[in-house]
This record gives sequence, C-alpha cells and structure tokens, in this order.
Amino acid sequence: MRLTTKGRFAVTAMLDLALLGGTRPVTLAAISRRQRISLSYLEQLFGKLRRHALVESVRGPGGGYTVAREFGKISVADIISAVDESVDATQCGGKQNCHDERKCITHDLWANLNQHIFDYLGAVTLQQLVEEQKNRQNGALPVTAQLSDMRDSLFIRPRPAASP
Repeated sequence: MRLTTKGRFAVTAMLDLALLGGTRPVTLAAISRRQRISLSYLEQLFGKLRRHALVESVRGPGGGYTVAREFGKISVADIISAVDESVDATQCGGKQNCHDERKCITHDLWANLNQHIFDYLGAVTLQQLVEEQKNRQNGALPVTAQLSDMRDSLFIRPRPAASP
C-alpha cells in the first residue's frame, strides 16, 4: 500500500490554505514556497481540487485560492479522492485477479484494510487538522489523538489462541 505524493501534497496544500483562515485568497506561489512543492504540480492538484468544489479561484490582483466549504465538512478522504488518489493494499488493485486470474487467499484481508483506512481518513476533517496545528503552536495535545478510540475500534486485533 502506498499513498503517493499526489495525495500527501494535496492534503498539505489544503491545510496550508486553511491555516490562513480563509481571510484572503492565497497564491499557489506562496504555498509552493512555504511547503516546498513545485508550482506546476500545485497547479495540477488545484485544478482537480477546484473541479471537486474543494477550493475556489479568485482572479485578478490579489487573487489566488480559498477553501470552498466549511473546514469541518471537508475530510482528508475527500481531498485524496479529489486528486484521483487511492489507498489500496491489495496486490491486484481490487480486481480480484492476482492469483492466476482469481482472488488470492488474502484479498479480503487487504480489501478490509483499505476500507478501514478510508473510513479513518474520512473521519479526519480539515478543521481538525487546523486545530491540531494551532494546538501544536500552543503546546496542546493534537486533535487527532482524540480519534484514538475510533482508530482502535477500526482495526481488527488478533484473537488470542484458544487454550486446549
């Protein structure tokens, strides 16, 4: 399983944009400088983010991008999906053909892991990431630590072996 730079950079750029609080449009050049992400790469990502109504563009002097929705209504999964990124732990890309054109014996395990990861990323909002960054600046506990109960319930733990 691999989350590529496309998804990581999209989340990073959206968080950068959100941290400015939506008070004014932000240029991609400014995000590029702060986050050390190629400007041309950001242009590609923001085209996709705009088409999925996650950001809005403002033209003209003082133009740039703003977050298009309330931060609490945008999940990390929304951002990753908008840039055509998938999180897939299966060897076959979900096609169920990795073992002589049949589903391998561990396919369901990896498919379930995919769903748990996507559920987790769907539960983390841009608002939570903004609050976490602000809390870090103030020395507080990260907001995502509050998701530990959910994270614990999502992942399947091995059952202890039955005693003879």
